[in-house]
Formats: sequence, C-alpha cells, structure tokens
Amino acid sequence: MVRSGIVSDPIAPEAVLADLNSSTDGACLLFLGVVRDHNEGRPVSGLDYEVYQGMAEKTLADISSEASHRFGTDRIVVLHRIGELNVGEVSTAIAVATPHRGEAYEASRYIIEELKRRLPIWKREHYLDGQTRWVGGHDPGPESVTAGRGGVGPRPGQGEEGGS
Repeated sequence: MVRSGIVSDPIAPEAVLADLNSSTDGACLLFLGVVRDHNEGRPVSGLDYEVYQGMAEKTLADISSEASHRFGTDRIVVLHRIGELNVGEVSTAIAVATPHRGEAYEASRYIIEELKRRLPIWKREHYLDGQTRWVGGHDPGPESVTAGRGGVGPRPGQGEEGGS
C-alpha cells in the first residue's frame, strides 16, 4: 500500500507506522521533518506552508510511486502538512518498509530529496522579531501560478519580508 497526502491536521508518527505493518519486512524506517527554532542564524517562532493542493497531491503521489518501483516496496507512506505550524511540530513524515534496511534508507532519501526538488509548496518563516520571510519552495512556472493562485497577490517564494 503506497499512500501519500497533503494534510492540515497534525501528523501522528505512530499512525503513519501502523499503516506499514508486515511480517515480510525486516526494516521499517520513519523520517520526520520537524519545525526547528532557527534558520540561517535567525530565531524562528513558527512557520506556515502554502501549496497548490491538486498539483501537490499529484506530485506527492508520483514521487511515492516512483520510489515504490525503484526500491521494490509497496509499503510507503508520505505526508506533508500545510497551514501554520509551531516549533517542534512535524511538517513531513516519510515511512518506508522493506525486507532489508538498505532499500528503506535509499527510498526514504530519494523521497525527501524529490519532495524538496519538485513539490509545489512554499514555506514562510516567522521570526521572534516579528518579521516573516518566504523561503525555498518549488516554482512550477508562471502558467501554474496564474492557474493555481488565481493570479492574485504576490507569489510565495519570492523572498519578500515584512511584518506578520
């Protein structure tokens, strides 16, 4: 069972792992991306994620399917949270179960690297001094931006700074 999704509720690691229970596997690996309290020397109070929901869900499903075929397992769960998150909360969960540990590590690494490279999601950090800044994110191109955001307002990921 390969499962992926964009979620707005908190991610429960134990629930993610419960989906992978199989007596044929010798390895079950869980990666959690967690909101940290700093970035590039600035103290962070939290962040929020924005996403093109339909495009992101398809991209997430594609990446999960690619990992399944590439590493020979059908036991993969990939979740990415959107909305406002506090320091310490889980933003990304990747769980992979395989007969041997090598494939589990490789599949997990492949998934997180592809998410960082391809997922149309943007992160805005909130700093303790009251400033905010959009950081990183995949730009799917101007056509998708106009279609996905209705062509209204600034596009996340452009590095604008300002108050909250």
